[in-house]
Amino acid sequence: MATTTTTATRSRKANGEAKTAPITLSKGPEYPDIQTIRDAIPAHCFEPSTVRSLAYVVRDVSMAVGLGWAAFTYIPQIQDFAWRTAAWIVYGYLQGLVCTGIWILAHEAGHGAFSVHRRLNDVVGWALHSALLVPYFSWKFSHHRHHRFTGHMEKDMAFVPHTKADRQKRRLADLYLDRELFEDVPVVQLFKLIAHQLAGWQTYLLFNVSCGPDSQQRAASWWRVSHFEPTSAVFRPNEAIFIAISDLGLAIVGAALYLASTVVGWKTVFLMYGVPYFWVHHWLVAITYLHHTHPDVPHFDADSWTFVKGALATVDRDFGFVGRHLFHRIIEDHVIHHLFPRIPFYKAEEATAAIRPLLGDLYHREERSFLGQLWASFTKCKYVEPDPMVPGALKWAESK
Repeated sequence: MATTTTTATRSRKANGEAKTAPITLSKGPEYPDIQTIRDAIPAHCFEPSTVRSLAYVVRDVSMAVGLGWAAFTYIPQIQDFAWRTAAWIVYGYLQGLVCTGIWILAHEAGHGAFSVHRRLNDVVGWALHSALLVPYFSWKFSHHRHHRFTGHMEKDMAFVPHTKADRQKRRLADLYLDRELFEDVPVVQLFKLIAHQLAGWQTYLLFNVSCGPDSQQRAASWWRVSHFEPTSAVFRPNEAIFIAISDLGLAIVGAALYLASTVVGWKTVFLMYGVPYFWVHHWLVAITYLHHTHPDVPHFDADSWTFVKGALATVDRDFGFVGRHLFHRIIEDHVIHHLFPRIPFYKAEEATAAIRPLLGDLYHREERSFLGQLWASFTKCKYVEPDPMVPGALKWAESK
């Protein structure tokens, strides 16, 4: 891709004499406009099939129900405690994978990629997300704004990394200690990663953590930014009724879980539902984090950001069979999803192949281990700083 440049000078010594030589400071690559990218994609990629989308719902829900029935029927019959424990662990992991796929189908509905029928999208999305204790409309509204301002250091609704200045602040998460004193200790990093994976989703819903300072609809105290409160500063006043409908879905599922616990016991409910719940949101936190965290993926200040820059500030990865067949390619084809979120997941691979020649080096893909990169990114990509070679861009600081 062509670039525009400015020139600076640097001093160097050559043959014992001080000389000056020009160095090139890039203003960054030239980004194609969104219509040019869209024109490279076959038109049929933008056309969802209601029947096909519903078929995936039937498939995934059937797998979840089948796994649940098998676990409830057979695991309690295992006499040996160790084998019974192992069976519950395997069940929780597998059910977590299947239910993550269900989560992603609701995500498709929230974007309008499930079908051309908006009401059907919302009914399916609300039902599926409520079943997983996800506030559908609340997430839908904030997630749309994340897509609208991806990579924007002030307005991104879901993922804004720390800056060097942020690191000087004392935080409760670090027990108000200087984080540089202990953050590189492996056991500390492991503990923080586990907390990130287990509680990241819940803290986002409750406190809107990791959002940009200018992402909310109005200024509010930290306890008025919940995804559950209809009058939350996260939402516009006309969205309040939909937040209440989201809460209604959660209340129905919560009541069902309570009633189930009175029949089969809370331990069984936790093993059947609670453990998969934490697996599901571990995967969602990991997926979202790794979409936006990579040494080659920049962020942008308010003056330099554009929609295309932000949409391309994501990275595709690979998660093998699970990613392609259970997670509906949300990991493998996420760049195209940020450019055109209405493209259904089963057409995203074709659309990605169509735009890669046009994007060239602007397209980012990581082939290394997905889970391995979770540890590598979490321990190395700690904050962003201005890129001296590209004004307006912020890059991940190199690990010391």
